[in-house]
Amino acid sequence: MARPIRLRNVIRIGPVQVATYYDARGREKHTAACTAPRCGFSADYDSRPAAEIAAGTHHCPVV
Repeated sequence: MARPIRLRNVIRIGPVQVATYYDARGREKHTAACTAPRCGFSADYDSRPAAEIAAGTHHCPVV
């Protein structure tokens, strides 16, 4: 069974949440995910600034 992802250092930029986690191989990853219903935007990045830029430039088609 897969280990659940434990998010840390979570911030919110508009409707997008940015968080840091460790992947299955122990590498630090950063994710940006839109929390708007029916949007579906989420992406993983190797650096925190890249995830924050993606969150800041995301234009949600639903909202």
